[in-house]
Amino acid sequence: MKILVTGGAGFIGSNFVRYWLAEHPGDEVVVYDSLTYAGSLTSLAGLEGRYHFVKGDIANSDLVYEVLRSHEVEVVVNFAAESHNSLAILDPGRFFATNVMGTQGLMEAVRRVKLHRFHHVSTCEVYGDMDLDEEAGFTETSPYLPRTPYNASKAGGDHVVRSYHLTYGIPVSITNCANNYGPYQFPEKVIPLFATNALDGKPLPLYASTQNRREWIHALDHCRAIDLVINRGKDGETYHVGTGVEKSIMEIADLVLNQLGKDDSLKQIVPDRPSHDRRYLLDSAKIRSELGWAPRIDFDSGIAGTIRWYSQNRAWWEPLKERAPVQEGTWSR
Repeated sequence: MKILVTGGAGFIGSNFVRYWLAEHPGDEVVVYDSLTYAGSLTSLAGLEGRYHFVKGDIANSDLVYEVLRSHEVEVVVNFAAESHNSLAILDPGRFFATNVMGTQGLMEAVRRVKLHRFHHVSTCEVYGDMDLDEEAGFTETSPYLPRTPYNASKAGGDHVVRSYHLTYGIPVSITNCANNYGPYQFPEKVIPLFATNALDGKPLPLYASTQNRREWIHALDHCRAIDLVINRGKDGETYHVGTGVEKSIMEIADLVLNQLGKDDSLKQIVPDRPSHDRRYLLDSAKIRSELGWAPRIDFDSGIAGTIRWYSQNRAWWEPLKERAPVQEGTWSR
């Protein structure tokens, strides 16, 4: 199979490239990435010569089309997105430009070729938030009620993909996933931010609503789900990828500090960001029953391995820390 991975130098994208080359060593992989502040080819270190790289914006339809045509791509997996909620509050335009209009540009290129499947990676956040004591999770038929510019821009991209499927007959699938963790995540997101700050003896900024919760999944379990959807999922369908494992920001901070042997005094309460959602939880019964997917990495061992990875890979994350465009709690660039 010949597969194009957009955003392949980012967090989940690079994990997916590593996963795919390990599981499907005979396939041809093309990584397409614009290398924004959060993208780095160092995330693909050790894979040199095993993938083709093209630097480009997904909004550049002509370039995407040329890559699809010249490499005879059969499957596209779209990870390319602006994804940091805090930055979206400060600079919403770049999120709508990439996540909505960029997705539309990508789909324009895709409809000029014949694909086996276009797979679009979405998020649990398009559904908005839920009460902390709500028992049922979001299902694939739950209404979209995004509350932040990032959430709204991802929702818009989902609608673009579905519209091109229904209007032009492009074979698509979509996965909405829980919060991912694992290696190669840019150190602006909570787990690598906490781990790298703790390693340097710097404060861990906890939003004031410390009991707000997120559902967590290891990036490799997410990659396995996408693999199943590409190969066995139904055309035009959406699948939720979740574990049911929820942790609050306070619990995450405690896990990081305990593993690294750091003192609780590093915890620092900062103001909530605007429209700070309380909780997301996905009902993943569909992908489990129809495709037989289930997470393999339990949270305790997965988070321990992730924190250990950051402690052992300072050379990867230390240069990236300088690129971070947001200082949490101050709401300034």
